Amino acid sequence: MNQRVLRLTILIVFTALALSIAQAEERPAEDVMMRAISGDAPAPEGRHVDYFEANEDTRGYLAMPEGEGPFPTVILIHEWNGLVDRIRQTADAFAEHGYIAFAADLYSGRTGSNREENIELMREARSDEQAIIDNLDAAVDWLKTNTPTTGRIATVGWCFGGGVALSYALGSQKHDGTAIFYGSLLDDPEQMRHIHHEVYGTFAEEDTGIPVDEVEAFVTAMRAAGIDNDVHIYDAVDHGFWLYTERDSRDARPAGAHAWERLRAYLDRTIGPESTETEEE
Repeated sequence: MNQRVLRLTILIVFTALALSIAQAEERPAEDVMMRAISGDAPAPEGRHVDYFEANEDTRGYLAMPEGEGPFPTVILIHEWNGLVDRIRQTADAFAEHGYIAFAADLYSGRTGSNREENIELMREARSDEQAIIDNLDAAVDWLKTNTPTTGRIATVGWCFGGGVALSYALGSQKHDGTAIFYGSLLDDPEQMRHIHHEVYGTFAEEDTGIPVDEVEAFVTAMRAAGIDNDVHIYDAVDHGFWLYTERDSRDARPAGAHAWERLRAYLDRTIGPESTETEEE
């Protein structure tokens, strides 16, 4: 290879590298969450913390945004398999969007590796609803004591965690928002009256475990109870589509992206800048 060709090759390589770096730097922050829920995120970068004195095996995962704060805060509630890396990566993505993100652990440090283990862990946890409330209350208290939170906190839960998020909204007054992704529901307006904030919900048309008629009954009950809500049922997707868009044989990313934009708007209203403006009025 002569010197001219060598210099040209080196120039092309460095130009391609520079373009790649520039594109990565210019990539919009919105892509961070989509990468996290599509299996394309880096390894978790946050830290684990002890927050629940009643159970020394319980360790949450904390992801912090850059800056001094104060920051609005989200508590993430894991699926039926426990606090796994996908939840941690999602927490990191929330942090990049300016939220303190704390992933609670409701399984005492354990995770499941198959359907049978997941079901057993879920049943064990849900056999003591008060312990779940105490766990999440402890997370709220820990965050208010140990992080620069604004004090405005919302829960975000998926599957098992979505049902837990609803239960927590019924059983605690310590938070300001509840986001449910395809979690178990209720249809009793009287029970709903315990909820003191707007509720977000994302569901899947093809979810046989939480069929469309149950979601519609849930919305009807919330309306009867006077609970503001933003609930959407996405066509042609199945249970679990949002946190694992890559698992759907079809392209679940458009639905995932739309649900994410709705969630961002919801969090702005309930724990973000818009919520502060509403309080001042």
